[in-house]
Order: sequence, then structure tokens, then C-alpha cells
Amino acid sequence: MRSAAHRFSVEGMEKTLIAGINRPLAFGLAALALIRPLASIVGVSDALGKPATPVVLTAVITVVWVLVVGLSRIRRPVATLVAAGVVYAVVSIVLSAVLSPVIDGELNGPLANPIAVIAVFLVNVVWGFVAGGMALLIQRVRGVPVRRGLG
Repeated sequence: MRSAAHRFSVEGMEKTLIAGINRPLAFGLAALALIRPLASIVGVSDALGKPATPVVLTAVITVVWVLVVGLSRIRRPVATLVAAGVVYAVVSIVLSAVLSPVIDGELNGPLANPIAVIAVFLVNVVWGFVAGGMALLIQRVRGVPVRRGLG
């Protein structure tokens, strides 16, 4: 049994936050979400029309996230999809920083306006939270048992 001091330490909180998250799945779902910026980079969004294409792609990605996690027995669906949102935010910010100078000749995107970095993280955390909530609901409807604990 862990002591109260360990549970409330930074190390204890860190282990609690990430315990039970399916990290490979979170990274894979974040990689799937990179379809959105890829569509913009290669011109698909311009060809099919903005803002409809990014909105449709976001909806399709969300449905895939919800179904993949909701139809599984992932222990922490909400935390896993929040992690996917955070990973997507990090990768999309880095991609923007690397590719915008090459494509546009100057730095554009969140790093050009640092307050936007916070917005990117908030939006993607909320996206993962909402999708995770829907996945959790699907799991409960399917009768996937609630598992207590984090490990």
C-alpha cells in the first residue's frame, strides 16, 4: 500500500495521470488526426472548399476515435483520447513550425503567436475529452464493466 505522502507527491500524481492510458493507441489516433493538416498542406482543403473540408475531416476523425475506443475495452477511454488530443496538439505545432517557413517563407501558425499555443492545447484537450466521453458512453451501453483503479 502506498503512503499518503507518495500519492500526493509529484511522482505519485504523474503516475496517476498516465496510468492505464493506452499510449500506443493515443499516438496512433493522434497520427490519424494529422490527416487534417496534411489535407491543408497538399491543397485538398482548398480544392474541396474551406471551411467545409476541415470541419468534415474533424467530424470523420472524431467518429473514428469514438468508435475505435468505444468498441474496445480500453481501461481509460477519456484519458486515452485526451492524450491523443495532446499528442496531436504537440505534433501539429511542431509540424507548423517546421513546414510553414518552407511552404510560406516565414513562420506561421501557433508559434508565431505564442498565445495560440495555449488555444491549440485547450481545443485539442476538449476535443479528446468530448470524444472520450462519447467512447465511454458506448462502452457502458455495450456493457463493458467499470474497472476501478488506474493500473
